[in-house]
Amino acid sequence: MSATISQNLLLTIALAPLVGALVAGFFGKTVGRRGSHLVTILGVALSFIGSAVVLKQVALDGARFNATIYEWMVLGSLKMEVGFLVDGLTAMMMAVVTFVSLMVHIYTIGYMEEDDGYQRFFAYISLFTFSMLMLVMSNNFLQLFFGWEAVGLVSYLLIGFWFKRPTAIFANMKAFIVNRVGDFGFILGIGLLAAYAGSLNYTEVFAQGGELAKIGFPGTDWMLITVACICLFIGAMGKSAQFPLHVWLPDSMEGPTPISALIHAATMVTAGIFMVARMSPLFELSDTALSFVLVIGAITALFMGFLGIIQNDIKRVVAYSTLSQLGYMTVALGASAYSVAVFHLMTHAFFKALLFLAAGSVIMGMHHDQDIRNMGGLRKYMPITWITSLLGSLALIGTPLFSGFYSKDSIIEAVHASTLPGSGFAYFAVVAGVFVTAFYSFRLYFLVFHGEERFRHKPFPAEDVHHDHHATGAHQTPHVPHESPWVITAPLILLALPSVVIGYLTIQPMLFGDFFKDAIVNDVARHPAMQALATYFQSASGMALHSLQTVPLWLAVAGVACAWWFYLKQPAIPAAIKARFAWVYRLLDNKYYLDWFNEHVLAAGARLIGMGLWKGGDIGLIDGALVNGSARAVGALAQLTRRLQTGHLYFYALVMLLGLFGLMTWQLWPQVRRLFVL
Repeated sequence: MSATISQNLLLTIALAPLVGALVAGFFGKTVGRRGSHLVTILGVALSFIGSAVVLKQVALDGARFNATIYEWMVLGSLKMEVGFLVDGLTAMMMAVVTFVSLMVHIYTIGYMEEDDGYQRFFAYISLFTFSMLMLVMSNNFLQLFFGWEAVGLVSYLLIGFWFKRPTAIFANMKAFIVNRVGDFGFILGIGLLAAYAGSLNYTEVFAQGGELAKIGFPGTDWMLITVACICLFIGAMGKSAQFPLHVWLPDSMEGPTPISALIHAATMVTAGIFMVARMSPLFELSDTALSFVLVIGAITALFMGFLGIIQNDIKRVVAYSTLSQLGYMTVALGASAYSVAVFHLMTHAFFKALLFLAAGSVIMGMHHDQDIRNMGGLRKYMPITWITSLLGSLALIGTPLFSGFYSKDSIIEAVHASTLPGSGFAYFAVVAGVFVTAFYSFRLYFLVFHGEERFRHKPFPAEDVHHDHHATGAHQTPHVPHESPWVITAPLILLALPSVVIGYLTIQPMLFGDFFKDAIVNDVARHPAMQALATYFQSASGMALHSLQTVPLWLAVAGVACAWWFYLKQPAIPAAIKARFAWVYRLLDNKYYLDWFNEHVLAAGARLIGMGLWKGGDIGLIDGALVNGSARAVGALAQLTRRLQTGHLYFYALVMLLGLFGLMTWQLWPQVRRLFVL
């Protein structure tokens, strides 16, 4: 049995994508388009192969790695290092990140073929892969924060990839600013732990968890561990797009579709989920923090799903689906079912990346029209895209035997078994979300692949739809859709396979085996969710059979049936509902007015404060009083003193005598005063 993993292998996994990014980024014009995609794909392929080897060693041989690679600096007892921690949680994340990234790299060859920024795009997505690997492989908070900020930076670059488009610039700035709000909480949490634990190393901080749980937060009745965990989770709220810091993710669809699959479905947005699972030894010490996580996740899971129902942009429907599913993962974290959360993270990565890439294939086939109201009947024109989209949709809604079924049903059962405050609302949210998910998923599926071929007449100009790629005027031109080339369809097929089978194959070792035994901590006495799941689980096939008797399955069936009836059989019904409940539609169409609130209240307030600080503080106090005021005071003093510089010797002698007289008077005044008193 292998006890450790090769350090050189881990360095190769982390650095290979970085080398590819540097070559494509700095020498892209020299190596050309073909050279750029070959070197980046080779780097990510090496990383994936290495990750697969590590996963095998961890899962089958019990191998582990936890060591410092490079010591940057030491400040007293605080060490700042680069190091790797590889256990079941890390190995799974490494494999998922590199596999999805490899599929996206291959897909990009076809999707970005005509784009002028071809080499730059490959450099960005390869750099993102490196950043994400550094995040998940870290063994200390410093490296975690580096990876955290690095993926945020690359996300900013990719969302605004088409930087000549104003909407893309607005979207990447929105993502950057909203994530800074979350990151402020994140760094506060890290700072609290570092200050009281005296270390940035995971192992050393976790070892002091019991002591940290006894410390009160100065000046309040709160416990330090609760404040630190909530601060850490605020960082996760930004990165993993939880209410109310979710507003950036739908607008991030302004970037090219491949990055929607890579960053905003499969990897970056799951960084917050991974981080909370990694911090399970700390979160287990605070029921208050877990309840906060539970309620935020429940709100996101349900209310973001509602928004997916009224979207007409194919990518935005999938984006709101991502928000809802991230809410499910967060609910599992709050229920103290960390392994279930990361299990859903893994299954979701495959089928959501598949759905995003399939959406990109549809966009290409539709000549870059993204409005699903202009589609219909694409099944016979795009058979591979159709069948893979169907498989991804079935996995998303939790169809028995599909990957999403095992993870989503486990979340629902875990929440049902939770005894934490807020678990009742969370259970309602995740159960109701099953119907909502099935409805909007198959609304999209039926409108795109079945029914009338609306693309021949294009009834909707879709002025509000943000077209992917460089499509100007193509929207108005009649056309016949076509299947995408093999570099597009091959990744779809390869992602469809795990979307179907990965849950069935891995549920037992990941949830009820030893795969996460030393990576995730669970206090079953206080938080019995995982123990309850283990009591009822017999086998993967038995779980699928038992689902025939459960409410979630029939809610999913009802959602599919309603979508079929509304959009294929009786399309007048949705229009009638929209007219009857116009105020509900306006509420959803305006995304609960959160963007309006952010712009007209928070941003306006920030501008008002900024203007006050600028005009009152900077211009008035600093420039006016301190800088210019001191200059004016010096000038006035100079004007006064220059009058004393007459150049006449008798005047200077008189001043000297008066000065001497004044000095002597001041010195002798006490004695003179005493004489007068006597």
